[in-house]
Amino acid sequence: MSKILFVVTGSDHWTLTDGTKHPTGYWAEELVAPYDAFTQAGHEVVVATPGGVVPSVDRGSLAPEVNGGEANAATLEKKLEEMAELRNPLTLEQVDLGDYAAVFYPGGHGPMEDLAVDPRSAQLLTDTLASGKPLGVVCHAPAALLATEGAEGGSPFAGYQVTGFTNAEEQQAGLADKAPWLLQDRLVALGADFQEAEPWSENVVVDRSLHTGQNPASSGPLAQAMLRTLGTHGA
Repeated sequence: MSKILFVVTGSDHWTLTDGTKHPTGYWAEELVAPYDAFTQAGHEVVVATPGGVVPSVDRGSLAPEVNGGEANAATLEKKLEEMAELRNPLTLEQVDLGDYAAVFYPGGHGPMEDLAVDPRSAQLLTDTLASGKPLGVVCHAPAALLATEGAEGGSPFAGYQVTGFTNAEEQQAGLADKAPWLLQDRLVALGADFQEAEPWSENVVVDRSLHTGQNPASSGPLAQAMLRTLGTHGA
């Protein structure tokens, strides 16, 4: 059984343009759907966060209206409560990439606050890309790629086809006008080849070992794409 590393935001807020702190964290579906996919395929999931803090779920991601009703929302919340890995995460400094077959970053607005500027996460992303191991990043989590833009040579992710939460989706979610920056704009500025699909539609983009998903609906399919890659590599 291989281990899959989940790098989860440690932030419980996103600082908006006016300085207010919008409550957030990780998006429940984007953690639970891949977790289920990987564990049902026989893999072990290990969670790491900046500083080893216990991650916070975005309470909005547990609302019935974004989960197809109260029953689904309750099931999602129950799964999170039963997920022991979330209660005792590693620090990013404790991570040894050699222990893992793949690395996955769930989204939520939290990564816009901490992972977007985290140098240890940036090194882990750079090392994972160089290793050729499957790397999955979904929704707002591609914000973490922004921290890889060093003083020399730019980001190793420049030129890669990627997707993530789009400007249109941020506008429809009601936060674009309050945002200090928009993810799609910053990824384009990084040099990534951004692949945009219709808002809220499933969109998974695979470029070499990098697997990205546009939004919550893409998180489960993204994990399945990573599993196919792992199968190809005989993991």
